[in-house]
Amino acid sequence: LAPLTPAAGVLCLPVMALGGQVVIMPKPDLAEFLGLIERCRITHTFLPPTLIYMLLQHEKLASAKLDSLQCFWYGAAPMSAARLEEALVKIGPVMAQLFGQTEAPMMISMMAPREHFNPDGTIARQRLTSAGRPGPLVQVAVMDANGALLPTGGSGEIVVRGSLVMLGYYKDPAATQEASRHGWHHTGDIGYLDADGFLYIVDRAKDMIITGGFNVYSVEVEQALMQHPDVQDSAVVGLPDDKWGETVVAVLQLHAGRSADPHEIQAFVKARIGSVKAPKRVDIWPDLPRSKVGKVLKKEIRATLLAALTQAQSEKP
Repeated sequence: LAPLTPAAGVLCLPVMALGGQVVIMPKPDLAEFLGLIERCRITHTFLPPTLIYMLLQHEKLASAKLDSLQCFWYGAAPMSAARLEEALVKIGPVMAQLFGQTEAPMMISMMAPREHFNPDGTIARQRLTSAGRPGPLVQVAVMDANGALLPTGGSGEIVVRGSLVMLGYYKDPAATQEASRHGWHHTGDIGYLDADGFLYIVDRAKDMIITGGFNVYSVEVEQALMQHPDVQDSAVVGLPDDKWGETVVAVLQLHAGRSADPHEIQAFVKARIGSVKAPKRVDIWPDLPRSKVGKVLKKEIRATLLAALTQAQSEKP
């Protein structure tokens, strides 16, 4: 179902190398997607989180026969821990995460289906926000702003090196040099490695919000928002603020037929992660802008909000 140009197309290659069959859908249709899994006995598939959220709410999911599935990859964007746990129950113990980027495709780290569970078979809730363990083709480390590698648990920029990593950007030596400082490829993601070797991505560096001198990671706020029963998807961005430098703003898409009070949403998040990180403004949109891959376009959301803010300020007497 997902476009073949990014992740889904790469995942077709090992299937074909093993003589497998690839089923390609001409257009996105979740009902047909579920039907094809049953009719073609699909064993492996991939969807970005936003489409998985829609799938979990689909009326045909409960009656779909998904027993052929061995591995349901998710990736391309952070996934809500609450929705991932829901998927492990509704879809089955087959969810598998992949983390990568164009410069180091697909396999920087991965979390196999079994790693979503504890040894006793219970869901490993403490691990559902992880991007898994580093893959075999890269070294993964965490680096501070001065180029020093941080110890286990230290939060900084995730850097990688190995045969998977690109040689450089086409005809752009300056960008290549910037991305490969200190002999490592800089991913632009902020995160840390735990004692068991699992990688956790806290946020994109460019999406971090600094409000009142505190660093607020948008992904953490989004994880809290996604626990709300009325919220289907969310995006958190920072907007300029005269007092705080930046203010935390949440834009939500609700489940079909649901309604929510923005003030109640704010209190819900505040109770979970505190008042500093809770959004000071909550907007509800009928849908969120997404790329063809299914990623929520935060840059576009922020631009829309910023344009509205600028216009409102210009209209003040």
